[in-house]
Amino acid sequence: MLPALFAWENNYTMDHNSLGGVLSREQLRALIDSPEGSLITGMVDVDSQIQPNGVDLTLREISRHVGPGTIGVDNADRVLPDLEPVPFDEEGWATLEPGVYHILYNEVVDIPESLMALGRPRSSLNRCGVTIHTAVWDAGYNGRSTSMLVVNNPAGFRVQRDARVMQLVFFGMAEATAEGYRGRYQGENIG
Repeated sequence: MLPALFAWENNYTMDHNSLGGVLSREQLRALIDSPEGSLITGMVDVDSQIQPNGVDLTLREISRHVGPGTIGVDNADRVLPDLEPVPFDEEGWATLEPGVYHILYNEVVDIPESLMALGRPRSSLNRCGVTIHTAVWDAGYNGRSTSMLVVNNPAGFRVQRDARVMQLVFFGMAEATAEGYRGRYQGENIG
């Protein structure tokens, strides 16, 4: 886990009080390159993935939902649907019919207690009639996350493994949380 205090180029020190708002490319690069621990690992191409206001996450796997899910009042009543992998062809492409898919990213994020993140689909997906729905990346979360990809285009969609599909935008919190995320998905899909 990254410490709440970070130092980087130009002897500028960044703590939770100076992280208000969306993190810039320079702040993100410093946190990714930090010797204390990286904000994101497993990146396919760091230079192309760091954007002015976020980091592009890349596609590792696609699956179809093949059963129902259940969410109850108590977490013990949560049942995730079974998944069936969607294969990539020999050149790494997957052809998707209209519908809902479960996707897994290549990158592992390790969010300190002074940050949180929101994910948004890249605009090229929207222009293809495809979107990604995500939840909040909570302060303290560590893992290789998943999202829901929805193909709305009636003609379908083709996507290549390792394509940049979603931008994760990091926000500095006004004050670091005393206890970050400790839920079921902590450390998911690592290893």
